[in-house]
Amino acid sequence: MDTILTVTNLTKKFGSLTAVKDLSFTIEKGNVYGILGPNGSGKSTTLGIVLNVVNKTSGSFFWFDGETSTHQALKKVGAIIERPNFYPYMSAEQNLKLVCRIKEVPESRIQEKLELVGLWGRRHSKFKTYSLGMKQRLAIASALLNNPEILILDEPTNGLDPQGIHQIRELIKTIASQGTTILLASHLLDEVEKVCSHVVILQKGVNLYSGKVDGMFASHGFFELKTADMDGLKKFLEAQGSFSHFEQENGLLTAYLDQPLEAADLNEICFKKGIPLSHLVKRKESLEQQFLTLTNKQNQP
Repeated sequence: MDTILTVTNLTKKFGSLTAVKDLSFTIEKGNVYGILGPNGSGKSTTLGIVLNVVNKTSGSFFWFDGETSTHQALKKVGAIIERPNFYPYMSAEQNLKLVCRIKEVPESRIQEKLELVGLWGRRHSKFKTYSLGMKQRLAIASALLNNPEILILDEPTNGLDPQGIHQIRELIKTIASQGTTILLASHLLDEVEKVCSHVVILQKGVNLYSGKVDGMFASHGFFELKTADMDGLKKFLEAQGSFSHFEQENGLLTAYLDQPLEAADLNEICFKKGIPLSHLVKRKESLEQQFLTLTNKQNQP
């Protein structure tokens, strides 16, 4: 698989504050990457460094094969790292024509990009009449005019209403399905879980995890269980050695796995022991649960 971006031991200090610390990750072509972390975790600083608008303190990064200069590489990058800024009294089409001149790309691409973001029908409307969600979609259209290999978005749904959030997320999925690699920074777990295939988790500039969203750490999920003898069930399962811990609430026993175990196998084991289950559901831990486990481990002395 082709490598789009390689970041190695990247560090950025602002005086005594270390915004990014020894950060390393790789972005491969054809995936949707999320840089996830709370405000102040170093997400925007990292994007600023790789886009050449923030100077790094130490470490390195290179685009594509490493032999292309950053200046040349950025011609194959589309990015939105600030609020959309267009001329308010000009139409969407007129604004994009200016962008085409700046990027030295043909104006013939404007219709395709406006249709992609659902704004072709409003191409003659002045920018100042657009809603916040429409402005963000126009910015994405603008960033796509040079047919970039990677699209970089910093908090793309920030400040939008639920409908606007849904539209942007669906648009990101559509763009990704057409082969464009996407890197987005977000503090929203839900956003990363819904649109990203890979995630880099930052906390205070430190990389806690980098890899596939569904493989964030060795989580084998958990069972929700119910039977006539709940205490007997818990005692029996505690002796099995397949579970890390248990929670009992609202008439259900939640048993968290620390090794693989299928629902059918558990059902058979319990039945043979004379503990028939009236309720058995296997679930996967949400990204939020995994994220909290990961960050809590990091905060432990």
